[in-house]
Amino acid sequence: MTSGFGLVVRFTLRSPDAAEGFDALVSRTLEGIRQHEQGTVVYVNHRVPGEPDVRLFYELYEDRAAFDAHERQPHTRHFLAEREKFVAKTEVTFLDRLDGTA
Repeated sequence: MTSGFGLVVRFTLRSPDAAEGFDALVSRTLEGIRQHEQGTVVYVNHRVPGEPDVRLFYELYEDRAAFDAHERQPHTRHFLAEREKFVAKTEVTFLDRLDGTA
């Protein structure tokens, strides 16, 4: 693996109903990621205990080019357009790898 390219995204959702819709949208998006994105190493949707309207994504790509390719995929573009009806706030943190194993 190369040095990698990672990010964490925190989504604050509009309501419990929005959380259900968001999770379904993510599941459909993950199907496309699994089938079409060899450069995506990890893409995980997490719940946050005690915060039912929050989701955290952890994303790790082989490199920046793999992330850029991910952003151009039809399933990703669909997710980015559709998520707005579920999401009240989005916070993105890009990560620089310091040390670790893969």
